[in-house]
Amino acid sequence: MSVMTEADHRIPKDVADQLAQPGAYADGRIHDAYAWLRKNEPFGMATIEGVDPFWVATRHADILEISRQNDLFHNGDRSPTLTSQAVDQKVREMMGGSPHLLRTLIHMDAPDHPKYRALTQGWFMPPNLRRLEDQIRVIAKASVARMAARVGKDGVGRCDFVQEVALHYPLHVIMSILGVPEEDEGRMLKLTQELFGAADPELGRSADGPPPEAQAAPIDFGVIVDFSNYFRALSERKRANPTDDLATLIANSQIDGQPISDLEAMSYYIIVATAGHDTTSSSVAGAFWALAENPAEFAKVKADPSLIPSLVDESIRWTTPVKTFMRTVTADAQFAGRDLRKGDWLMLCYASGNRDETVFDDPQSFQVDRKPNRHLAFGYGAHLCLGQHLAKMEMRILWEELIPRLSDLALDGIPAMSEGVFVNGPKRLPIRFSMS
Repeated sequence: MSVMTEADHRIPKDVADQLAQPGAYADGRIHDAYAWLRKNEPFGMATIEGVDPFWVATRHADILEISRQNDLFHNGDRSPTLTSQAVDQKVREMMGGSPHLLRTLIHMDAPDHPKYRALTQGWFMPPNLRRLEDQIRVIAKASVARMAARVGKDGVGRCDFVQEVALHYPLHVIMSILGVPEEDEGRMLKLTQELFGAADPELGRSADGPPPEAQAAPIDFGVIVDFSNYFRALSERKRANPTDDLATLIANSQIDGQPISDLEAMSYYIIVATAGHDTTSSSVAGAFWALAENPAEFAKVKADPSLIPSLVDESIRWTTPVKTFMRTVTADAQFAGRDLRKGDWLMLCYASGNRDETVFDDPQSFQVDRKPNRHLAFGYGAHLCLGQHLAKMEMRILWEELIPRLSDLALDGIPAMSEGVFVNGPKRLPIRFSMS
């Protein structure tokens, strides 16, 4: 589908291949690849077997500029996530030629994108979130209490922070806002892990892992079906018995005077139900992992709680749960000294931009007092993350409740990251701690 030529800047195969290998995002190899690219080929072209060629943006400035130019770089013309040729063909066959199995905000461009974004934007703005702060604090306190219950008679607590706290705290918050009954939260968590963790042998639905041809961006179509069936039933209930929640709003939404389609309604539910907690879970766990490995940084924020807001931003920069998004060039253009052609595909590497040496001082270190912190983890421009204010509020409240009570923190085993090219984060974090 691309019209790139051999004269364009080619990324060496051993570096390019890392971009499409889920395992590289789990074991840290991706950061070595990013460092090489920023230094040697910051806007080069990757040619990977089984995947259409694509440009790769690894510099902070280039990612910002692409994100600003929404008319030149589209989300919806091709898949906005890295997808193998085999998966792309299968999706197009299923969806009547469309490259999208879902149609969420990340799959849209203007004029549809601003219209659909406006449907729920008010729910995620600070004035509305302020009324939820007390409710979120109650949930945070309950998470801290669960940790405290793991402290033994010797005064030492042990737990897997991911499983005990990081997964469930933001999950409960977003499901409360969405209107999903608490008894269904476990089902939502499992489906989210199967969706975003499809490439991970422990989290994906298939015990044997995804088929080889789908390694770049495996999709478990059954997970989408299960999500849609659940939310279709919920939508019917919310139309019959409206309540003050996002599910009711989505179920009754209209665009240009017409009800939104079933595909777009199900897509809206799914993106809120998954991205609404998974990325926050990853940032919380990633920060706790870093604090456990850096006692001096833990001591800083412990001694000075006014550092919690900057800890929140550093947590998000450090983990960068959304690793990549794809864009499609809409017209022939020059960018970063390269000749782009209409239809070219390109990858935004947010985790690379967030460790750009020209923007961040000592970017490979975790600093709770980092200022300024111009991270890109929420994206930029028209597609700036809708839930950014909620995510930062959740993290701030959790740290306000947890850090003052912690007197000691250390790793208690070997942590692990999930495997994934689009989204990934800690999946295991055994810790040892003491609390007051």
